[in-house]
Amino acid sequence: MARSLVIVESPAKAKTINKYLGREYTVKASYGHVMDLPKKTIGILLPETPGAKKKPKKKKKAKGKDGKPVKEAKALPPVVVTAENIFEPTLEIIPGKIKVIAELQKAAEGAPHIYLATDPDREGEAISAHLMEALATKKSDRKKFRRVMFNEITPKAIKAAFEKAGDVNSNLVYAQQARRILDRLVGYKISPLLWDKVRRGLSAGRVQTVALRLIAEREAEIRAFVPVEYWSIHAMLEAGQPPLFEAKLAKYQGKDIEVGKQAEAEAVVAAVEKARWQVATVTKKEKRRNPPPPFTTSKLQQAAYNRLRYTTKRTMGIAQRLYEGVEFGQEGAVALITYMRTDSVRVSDDALAQLREMIPQRFGANYLPEKPNIYKSKKDAQEAHEAVRPTDVTRTPEDVRPFLEDDAFKLYQLIWQRFVASQMLPAVFDQTSVDISAGDYTFRANGSVQKFDGYLRVYQMPEAAGDREEEEKDEEGAGKSLPAMTEGQALRLEKIRPDQHFTEPPPRYTEATLVKDLEEKGIGRPSTYSSIISTIVEREYVTKEQGRITPTMLGERVSVLLVKSFEDIFDVTFTARLEEELDEIEEGTLPWRTSVQDFWDRFVLDLDKAGGEMQSYKAGIPTGQKCEKCGHGELLERISRLGFFLGCSRYPDCDFIQDLAPEIGGEEVESENTVEYCETCGKEMAIKRGLWGPFMACTGYPDCKTTRRLVAGTKKAHVPDEPLEEKCPECQTNLVKKSGRFGQFIGCQAYPKCKYTRPITMGIKCPKCADGEFVRRGSAGKGGKGRPRVFYGCSKYPACDYTSPHMPVAEPCPKCGAAFIVEKRTKAGNFRSCVAEGCDWEIVLSEGQPQAEAGEPVAAKS
Repeated sequence: MARSLVIVESPAKAKTINKYLGREYTVKASYGHVMDLPKKTIGILLPETPGAKKKPKKKKKAKGKDGKPVKEAKALPPVVVTAENIFEPTLEIIPGKIKVIAELQKAAEGAPHIYLATDPDREGEAISAHLMEALATKKSDRKKFRRVMFNEITPKAIKAAFEKAGDVNSNLVYAQQARRILDRLVGYKISPLLWDKVRRGLSAGRVQTVALRLIAEREAEIRAFVPVEYWSIHAMLEAGQPPLFEAKLAKYQGKDIEVGKQAEAEAVVAAVEKARWQVATVTKKEKRRNPPPPFTTSKLQQAAYNRLRYTTKRTMGIAQRLYEGVEFGQEGAVALITYMRTDSVRVSDDALAQLREMIPQRFGANYLPEKPNIYKSKKDAQEAHEAVRPTDVTRTPEDVRPFLEDDAFKLYQLIWQRFVASQMLPAVFDQTSVDISAGDYTFRANGSVQKFDGYLRVYQMPEAAGDREEEEKDEEGAGKSLPAMTEGQALRLEKIRPDQHFTEPPPRYTEATLVKDLEEKGIGRPSTYSSIISTIVEREYVTKEQGRITPTMLGERVSVLLVKSFEDIFDVTFTARLEEELDEIEEGTLPWRTSVQDFWDRFVLDLDKAGGEMQSYKAGIPTGQKCEKCGHGELLERISRLGFFLGCSRYPDCDFIQDLAPEIGGEEVESENTVEYCETCGKEMAIKRGLWGPFMACTGYPDCKTTRRLVAGTKKAHVPDEPLEEKCPECQTNLVKKSGRFGQFIGCQAYPKCKYTRPITMGIKCPKCADGEFVRRGSAGKGGKGRPRVFYGCSKYPACDYTSPHMPVAEPCPKCGAAFIVEKRTKAGNFRSCVAEGCDWEIVLSEGQPQAEAGEPVAAKS
């Protein structure tokens, strides 16, 4: 008996599904999309642009071997654009998928049924439609095709999907098609403009450019921000019984008060020091903190970044593997989570019942609410999907750990904990707020003590709290208890402390906060957030430094040019409205051609205008500044292969050039002002910029032509390698001591043929594994820019992941006897302290006291 054919996107998914279907089915993979718009042409039937004149191209007549003209076949008449075919895409099989289609066609021959089991979203529906188009050679063949959809790969879900097999949803296909056409129009029409005005190879994207706009505008806000001084005043008080507690200035004569200057702060301190302190009011209340809902895609990406520091791309890649199936011992391939691209918080009745049965068994009946917690999805969520959750909640993180790599285990644990927490009782806190009068001033002290942990038993919120649905922040005083106090009770002032502060600019985006902002503004969809961020990073429009997303000079200038010329198209509100229109197409309430036509009518006007009015960095953009060399020409901002620069408008008569590239390492790089001297003539070395980037050269040039390359991302000259009397364990070549951005290390002299390296350890044993030793390490932003972050880790990494931000010192703790202490360098001063659990020893280093050199161990005192 012939087998039915089932087609999915990936081999991993095929393997997992095949286990549940049996011998009546053959499961094959399409390896993603199989058809797309052509690469070399726009592939869309566009209307005639009003007023546009097309110049006929002169075509050379083909000649035969004898040199005589060959009679050519008559060209096909042009396609007439009508209301029925306008914007019709021309799809073709992706070149790399021709072999895949041939194999699928062979498998489809004789199959009684062909089941299209691609992902349950627009992209999955489009893949199914394209597979049917590529494989159905006859019209009658289409009757064999059936569409099956499931949110999780479990025996029950697969069986239910095949029992309810239906047809491909044309509205979903139209929505994907409209999105693809809109993206192609923007990319295909605007990218050549950027090539002409800025640099070849640049590109624009309908959604990516809006995301870039948000990042660039945030950077402009930060640059324009002016800090404002303000003061807070804290009083340490005693109520007759422990503990001492702190209260903060809140009001003056019953009204909120802001202290802006030091003189004002000193006046307040002088007034309250002499005042009588007493309790004005004591307010006690019980506060409940509700559990968060199970994950949507965006909340998963935010939580994974805040907790695990996973990028959105990494999160989605791991989640894909967990959804499609992992090898689970004797069970074979098992799918561990539901479909990971979703904006719904809905949970199936079966999953809910299983979870509510497990909670009292594992945590106790007092953690289970009487009725299930019900959460509402946002208004435009696709409720056919479910939240991201474990397929079987009884598979605890401990159960799956032996079968998962560390990164996959951590993500599964996060999903499992969030899902379990979503159906537990709220955490309960006893909250106390005390208002204290001191003359005309009112100080306030807050205390909060946990009464019942509730869902916090399983899901503790990270410090950033970025994955919380309500974005709740811990209240001031959380975890602090106050002594018992009554109204009218006198208090004793122990200490009064005024603190100076300055307002801070808005923070740069992280991947988590950018995803949050994109979602709130309605830009993109859960399935696109990862690709949006990846694209603007790959195009070098932004960099990621210490997790913060910063626009490059190129990114900022491209953003300004595009937003100025295409104000409508790259408007945040307009882009969000387009996403809503795609949802309406999916629902069948808006024809896809209508949406594309509305976009095109706006776009073509902006496009025509931009061709003539967009400023060009190739020609030079006027700055209004006079040339400082000739005094006559105007400085123009231009671009070369080395970056942006200012040049005189009178070039070549005046050759003045000023490089606009940011200073090496940026403003925040640690101080590196040590003067370097030429080893040839003894004169000072200076940093120069050449064809291949910055380097250090002797100031005695041209008499002395000594140059040295720089250590990547620093202003330090590269130190020559120091030969060692030791052989490389891999190739037996001599080892050398090398210098890198983060200090010295041992490497092979045969580099790059042999890439053996090992760190130079500090001689202090790692407290976690007791086998490795501390090594000075560091990290920095892309391209060697941004402030180097030095930290200290175990030499056995990745087997041991212990790290410390503070420098270890080989000196035993005088209080607990721990093998080492650490040295902390802060703006408030330098300290030495013990990091052993339970030990609070710490001393302040005086100015005359020697400090450890970075990366060098300090010997114990004799």
